[in-house]
Amino acid sequence: MTGGFSPNLLADIQDMWSYLGILNAFRAGTVVAVLAAAVGWFMVLRRQSFAGHTLAVAGFPGAAGAVLLGLGVTLGYFTFCVLAALIIAALPQRDGRRGYTEEPAIIGTVQAFALAAGMLFIALYQGFLNGTNALLFGSFLGITTDQVVTLALVALVALIALAVIGRPLLFASIDADVARAHGVPGRPLGAVFLALLGATAAEVSQITGALLIFALLVLPPATAQLLTPRPARSLALSIGLALITVWVGLFIAYYSPYPIGFWLTTVAFGLYALTYIGTTVRARTGTRATVHTPAGA
Repeated sequence: MTGGFSPNLLADIQDMWSYLGILNAFRAGTVVAVLAAAVGWFMVLRRQSFAGHTLAVAGFPGAAGAVLLGLGVTLGYFTFCVLAALIIAALPQRDGRRGYTEEPAIIGTVQAFALAAGMLFIALYQGFLNGTNALLFGSFLGITTDQVVTLALVALVALIALAVIGRPLLFASIDADVARAHGVPGRPLGAVFLALLGATAAEVSQITGALLIFALLVLPPATAQLLTPRPARSLALSIGLALITVWVGLFIAYYSPYPIGFWLTTVAFGLYALTYIGTTVRARTGTRATVHTPAGA
């Protein structure tokens, strides 16, 4: 590992990829970025960010509990995240609307309990504080080839499932009442999507940590939806932004003593902030130009 950046960017990249652990981090990050951007795009469109954050937090006690029991951390992430997704999907409906959007207090309670349970498991394990930091704020060190394969397989299954339900899910997300009138099964569809969101949260948490998952799950999709209202173009742009975020974040983190979660969040937030400012300025400039344009021009 070199001491810092060099004028030769290609040499820096070759230096990073000479370590199998770093190469695996880029592989896992790429897989996670694609899945998070695709599923997160629908999550942002459906205004389920709070539910998504709760699912991410649920991964923390899952991972901590798996460490306590001597099981794989990946198993703990997926078990708790998907289980939490099914619990949220089972919340009772009100006035025909989705229960998980109508019961923020219950979701918040689940989130608080998940954090408390995670800290309890860490205390019982009596492990190093650095392990807790990795679970909460992410780490790109120690990713094995087997973990990359597992992440890739889960992502492939999740993306195929998302492709199958994507069209009716988009319809139901844009106008739930009209979709219901056309026979779209909103509640079962929402439950399947929440399960996919839980699996995605479990994957992303292994890179960003449980508390910084929005760096990939929310910011790239939100940025893309600011740039264009067209679904296909926005979805593709979301994936591209997520890949840029992961690759740049990993590159900087390799030469930095600070955690990967910080850099991922900083890059993703920077892209969102620049996009928001740019679109706001453009909208105001366009409005002024329209107002001051002579009628006969």
